[in-house]
Amino acid sequence: MIRKLRMRLILLTMLAVLLVMVILIGGINVSNYRQVVSESDDILELLMRNGGTFEEHGRGKGPKEGLPPKPGMNGDDTLTDIETTIIVDDDFRSGKRSFMWLREDRIDSPELAYETRYFTVLFDESENAVLVDTGRISAVSESEAVEYAAKALDRKGSSGFIGDYRYLVGEPDENNCRMVIFRDCGIGLQNFRNFRNISIFVSLLCLIGVGILVFLASGRIVRPVAESYEKQKRFITDAGHEIKTPLAIITADAEVLEMEQSESEWISDIKAQTKRLSELTQDLISLSKMEETSTVLEMKDLDLSALLKSQTGSFGAVATASNKTISSNIEDGIHIQGDKKSIESLLSIVLDNAVKYCPENGHIDVSATRYKKGARIEVTNDTSETLSAEECKNMFERFYRTDASRNSETGGHGIGLSMAKAIVSKHKGRITAASGSEKKLTVTIQL
Repeated sequence: MIRKLRMRLILLTMLAVLLVMVILIGGINVSNYRQVVSESDDILELLMRNGGTFEEHGRGKGPKEGLPPKPGMNGDDTLTDIETTIIVDDDFRSGKRSFMWLREDRIDSPELAYETRYFTVLFDESENAVLVDTGRISAVSESEAVEYAAKALDRKGSSGFIGDYRYLVGEPDENNCRMVIFRDCGIGLQNFRNFRNISIFVSLLCLIGVGILVFLASGRIVRPVAESYEKQKRFITDAGHEIKTPLAIITADAEVLEMEQSESEWISDIKAQTKRLSELTQDLISLSKMEETSTVLEMKDLDLSALLKSQTGSFGAVATASNKTISSNIEDGIHIQGDKKSIESLLSIVLDNAVKYCPENGHIDVSATRYKKGARIEVTNDTSETLSAEECKNMFERFYRTDASRNSETGGHGIGLSMAKAIVSKHKGRITAASGSEKKLTVTIQL
């Protein structure tokens, strides 16, 4: 139990740290990607407004062929204010992307025209390329530019990515011609990918580091719980042994009184309740010992088929006496490694529980089959009502009863299935209970 508690603590802590890292790193990377996209879209919209160039009065003017002139200079190296004006209005700056990190002076920068790698393709109304401009990019030929632009026209939406190129499809002009502009975002996307990969790698290292620290610290965290749990088990064991002596004396005194004063209702009640308390004490001691980590069972090869058939036969008479029927379908030759006394106790508990809680004229079915390298046992009994999933889950808790009123009718102390669970856990198996839509309860044991 303590080991499971420790593993659960480590798992929950790691999941919490992982969730925080995913939100943090994911948010940063998404923001970086949106920044690249937003910057490209702003530049493409600027180019689209200027007719596919950074110049207001057309492309090709300036001291260098194919490049926009430097701000403040014309082809004659004469200063001018309007030769290379870039159109950026207030609506553009305050548009839907204004919340991003692209600064206004980035668009206004005179170096933007020299830094941006782009190409444009103009299509007529028949979607034939009538103008191709690849003067500002060397990695794309005119034929490739037309191919890229044709793909962009075929796609839904006016913008997107084709490879590392961000494109923008313009609206038809008065001649029904459409311009497609591409910008090379390779450097921005590569920076984004590098940061993404580094952030993921660092996050994994941090997660491993946190996992190691939590693993080392979890022992200290659960130590008070472990100590309290061990003290509780020792108390049950010690108290049980202390109670056994006075119970034995009370039983002996009741028998002496019965011999001296003959049988009476009061003496019979004392003997019955003393016997019940003695059995409960013994069950609690056995359960506490079974749950102790120091308890070592004598594991050896067991013929589970023979043991289950013998136990089923013994409870057959009990079921018949209470107007109930029991049938079995047990596969022959099933062998497991286990402690014989514990397995016999396990089978007895499960069968006894099925007979007790099966209503009159009900039926109990017992089956056993090979399961992987072990065995699978199913004990199904009719019930007075359909049990909920929560009731089936809590059925293996100490003193739990689906109906407290059954206490006086069926006897028992409510710890039988807890004992069964402890035995199965010691054998590294699994025990579950389920109730379908019908009024039936199935206890499944995998060993």
